[in-house]
Amino acid sequence: MAETKAAPAPAASKQRSKNDVSGKAASPVALRSNINTILYLLGSLGLGLAILGYRYYPSSTSKSALSIDRTASLPDYNPKLTKFGAFEPPATFHPPLFADADRRDAILEATKHSWEAYSKYAWGSDEFHPISKTGSNLTKAGGVGYQIVDALDTLLVMGMEGEYHRAAEWVRRELEWEKDAEFSTFETTIRLLGGLLSAHHLTSIHSNPSIAADSAMYLDKAVDLADRLLAAFDTPSGIPYSSVNLAQRKGIPDAGNQGMMSTAEASSVQLEMKYLSHLMGDYVYWRAAEKVMKIIQSQAALDGIVPIFISPQNGQFVASEIRLGSRGDSYYEYLLKQWLQTNRQETVYKDMYESAMRGIKTHLVGRTSRSGFIFTQELVPARHPETNDNTWQISPKQDHLVCFLGGSLILGVTEGQTAESGGRTFEKAEREDMALGGAIIDTCLETYNTPTGLGPEIAMFRLYTEPQADEEDWYIKPSNGGVLIDGRNILRPETVESLFLAYRATGDDKYRDAGWKIFEAFQEHCRIPSGGYVGIEDVRDVPPRLLDGMETFWIGETLKYLYLLFDDSTNIPLDKYIFNTEAHILPIFQPTHLTNFATS
Repeated sequence: MAETKAAPAPAASKQRSKNDVSGKAASPVALRSNINTILYLLGSLGLGLAILGYRYYPSSTSKSALSIDRTASLPDYNPKLTKFGAFEPPATFHPPLFADADRRDAILEATKHSWEAYSKYAWGSDEFHPISKTGSNLTKAGGVGYQIVDALDTLLVMGMEGEYHRAAEWVRRELEWEKDAEFSTFETTIRLLGGLLSAHHLTSIHSNPSIAADSAMYLDKAVDLADRLLAAFDTPSGIPYSSVNLAQRKGIPDAGNQGMMSTAEASSVQLEMKYLSHLMGDYVYWRAAEKVMKIIQSQAALDGIVPIFISPQNGQFVASEIRLGSRGDSYYEYLLKQWLQTNRQETVYKDMYESAMRGIKTHLVGRTSRSGFIFTQELVPARHPETNDNTWQISPKQDHLVCFLGGSLILGVTEGQTAESGGRTFEKAEREDMALGGAIIDTCLETYNTPTGLGPEIAMFRLYTEPQADEEDWYIKPSNGGVLIDGRNILRPETVESLFLAYRATGDDKYRDAGWKIFEAFQEHCRIPSGGYVGIEDVRDVPPRLLDGMETFWIGETLKYLYLLFDDSTNIPLDKYIFNTEAHILPIFQPTHLTNFATS
């Protein structure tokens, strides 16, 4: 689904991932630095303006002045939810799905083409730049294995044992956490901690003894890292700081966003921390992660949906956008997955998830004016121009990150069931979720209907209520003469993630066909002959201008989901495993402690 996901200094972020985009000739590093700086400043300015816009709200303290105002009712925009179409849950679940060996092997070849280039030109570096054939690290303190650790479970799933052994040896000999620099709490958790835990599990059950022997090493590295990450949770409220100094074991607030924490980042570390506690029998990690969820639940979310910023100082939401894109997405993803991870025992997460889905359907679902495409819009806090009352404005903007939602909704209905676990009767809300999931996937695929066959970073939609019926349903917002961001494609995984989940649930070959079409577009426009794949500046341009960066989620997520889409469905069955928001594979387990916020 993922976050967040090259990366704003000082730490990378899946949700804020912005690559170099410029019409002028410059070095790849300079280009990446420029765009990161611009986006960092824009994000800071946006939050600052939001807070300033609310500073005159009635409040008794300065802290509460930053809190979201609940007297402002959310707009209802529910465009006939029953009219999504005939996308229904299967009455009985299909038998195991067979592999499409030719297509699966093509994905494997692309992974080898990517990995071999990284190994040759950037081995040990956090990031890889295929055009310049260079590597770079997130900080001057040295690499922390972003690319290698993010790819470990992909190498294992694809049976790339030779490549895996070299990566494992690097982790054993080179990976350590005494780095005196700032790292994103969220990114470090989902990529590194998640990657190590996934590698630990997959090696522990591996048939090759030389691979199985690595399992303990990964767990040791994970414990050391998690102990350092806990420093970020040492805040007045328990909401973590956005960054952490791993060597100093010190949490660091986000100076660029008024010290606030992204809601998605705070609430998307739980799968990793809980699984580690389960493995170790030490629930300090579980308590820290679950306290965040307890705080969010106590906020009485606005019909289950929440603003994208929360304060580590007082645990209150900040007046900010409500959306399913950047800084919001994986909050909703992890509600469902926490319910599934603990074998459906923590019912509080099922309740929170179902409430959030009702809120999404009531307030965030939009329909386009021409073809009736279903998308999710954003709500922006504002003042009414006439009454000066608190209100919300609708923005018909959808990030590519939102494309996780289609598959997530379908997973929420089927809960990963297979033929062996049998069919069941579906409630009305579940059928509605299944239909909405299919509609969101269709819309995301529509945004891939571009000259390159690839979808943009951000799409703007024309609402059902707008009169321009002769105009296209969606468009890419112009750059205002500056840096073009919305039209990029940086090899993101969210659409193919949803295709994988939808195919596993339905067995409908249209999802495999759509995934193959996307892969062919990557092959045509993003493949570098000397090795690796890169993003493109504008999906409307053929040939496109290339961006010199191969995000770690290309191997860690996009190629993994594509491979599993075409592989036998018995490989990583969804009733036995969940994927974290960086596509790291974690087993479902039976919890023995601290469920439903009981003692957290």
